[in-house]
Amino acid sequence: METPAGPVPRVSTELRPRDIVGRWLMRWGFGRNRYRVAPGLYAVGNPDAEAPVLVTANYKMTFDALRRELTGLDLWVLVLDTKGINVWCAAGKGTFGTAELVAQLAASRLEKVTRHRTLILPQLGAPGVAAHEVKRQTGFGVVYGPVRAADLREFLAAGRQATAAMRQVTFSTGERLILTPVELTGMGKTSLWAIPALFLLGGFGPGFFSAAALTERGTAAVLVYLAGLLAGCVLTPVLLPWLPGRAFAAKGAVLGAALALIGALALHPPLLTAVAAILALAALASFGAMNFTGSTPFTSPSGVEKEMRRAIPLQGAAVLIAGGLWLAAAFV
Repeated sequence: METPAGPVPRVSTELRPRDIVGRWLMRWGFGRNRYRVAPGLYAVGNPDAEAPVLVTANYKMTFDALRRELTGLDLWVLVLDTKGINVWCAAGKGTFGTAELVAQLAASRLEKVTRHRTLILPQLGAPGVAAHEVKRQTGFGVVYGPVRAADLREFLAAGRQATAAMRQVTFSTGERLILTPVELTGMGKTSLWAIPALFLLGGFGPGFFSAAALTERGTAAVLVYLAGLLAGCVLTPVLLPWLPGRAFAAKGAVLGAALALIGALALHPPLLTAVAAILALAALASFGAMNFTGSTPFTSPSGVEKEMRRAIPLQGAAVLIAGGLWLAAAFV
């Protein structure tokens, strides 16, 4: 649409099949670093000079989550260049920040498009933006909208007043579970060599190499590995509030060890094999759960680094001991 600052793209609020497929691929981590829209000013509906201005990131999943909630509304959307990163993470990294917001205001010449001087930013972008600096440098004031795009319609209808529920960050079972596919994909490269290696190592024994041992011990080792991934990347997030401990690595280790112990009691493997399975499954589940810390609303970068420094050496030691016991069990 034509504006005093030049033509502005008008975007649809309806997601098309390619958008839905793209979102599904992003959930699994495919092409994640390239899933972005061009920064700049966009129009939704038929906005005029008094229409609200929303600010968001140029990660396409974020952009799509916002526009699909705006059906029937007339407003402007200013997209910042966050390098294809969502609002919350970009605010922490500095790309959803004061300098970028000021730069996009200048590039879009928004002061020629709107008569008011108010920007509505997502609440989770607040850590990266100094509102007083934006006001000083551009004349635009900043209002922080709700956490979720789904609440924007009610927020705008209430005169830009957010309820306590709109300010609350939730982390329900569904919200945790939807993050697990990308964690599993993240372990994909390791799995490509770990699974064949474990399977082949299972064939070694007193007779040097045995097809029967390959089938029995190799298959069992692969199953332990897969159980560790499942425990760390899926079950730990789902059971997060009920697992003991504060550290994610500890929660994963407890769950992994418990699953291995249950399996040992049910199957009665040799003692060395059982101990190896408990140590390996606990270490794998601990590592997988620890990777999940970056997807939660209640960890900090310093806390994650501290947890990693403590947990990784223990996880590595557990895997080495488990491997030694497992190989030794083949010769007992």
